[in-house]
Amino acid sequence: MSEVVAGKEGEKQRGKQKPAGKQKPADKQADTAAGKQPDAKAERAAPRRPSGPARLHQYYREQVVPRLRAELKLDNVMQVPRIRKITVNMGVGEAVADKKVMDAALADLTKITGQKPLITKSRKAIASFKLRAGLAVGAKVTLRGTRMYEFLDRLINIAMPRIRDFRGVSPRAFDGQGNYTLGVKEQIIFPEIQYDQVDQVRGMDITITTTARDDRHGRALLEAFSFPFRK
Repeated sequence: MSEVVAGKEGEKQRGKQKPAGKQKPADKQADTAAGKQPDAKAERAAPRRPSGPARLHQYYREQVVPRLRAELKLDNVMQVPRIRKITVNMGVGEAVADKKVMDAALADLTKITGQKPLITKSRKAIASFKLRAGLAVGAKVTLRGTRMYEFLDRLINIAMPRIRDFRGVSPRAFDGQGNYTLGVKEQIIFPEIQYDQVDQVRGMDITITTTARDDRHGRALLEAFSFPFRK
């Protein structure tokens, strides 16, 4: 009788024991502290830290705003002009005959701006150019926020000095409302483009849209960023 009781007590003790394959939360924390890498699902679920403000944006808030407020004699700080957006347009008329040209142009524009371009299509048919309505003839990118200031920083300090025989940009390219448009003949002036991998040299138009009330305020804003106007 005592042997039967002892056997039942042994089965109860074995039933209370947890399987060795399961791991306690404390053990998981110990593995992480020991240097083991978490799985891929946990890494994807973890939120990414947002990047800090662009260098040129911080320069605008700390130095450009007080300078323009005093120079333009503005009563309210909200009246100080600022850059609203930068639009980069690239015409690719050769894509009508060869679709691979559009793929190369999109790749160049993506490297330059860090943003996926939008394909622009023709609005009407032109028989002399063998153009039908709805064909892809260009690409454009609209930059705002941090990417806008980073692109402007690279344009002023890196890309423009690499232009051959560069003597400054024309100060007459304003539209009357403080917005400025710049034409670039070669995309290879940007350091992101490798000359050996370029299939064709392409130009682009860069439009800087501001909140300035007139051209005088718009030029004062760009000059505060050391925009190289021709003198």
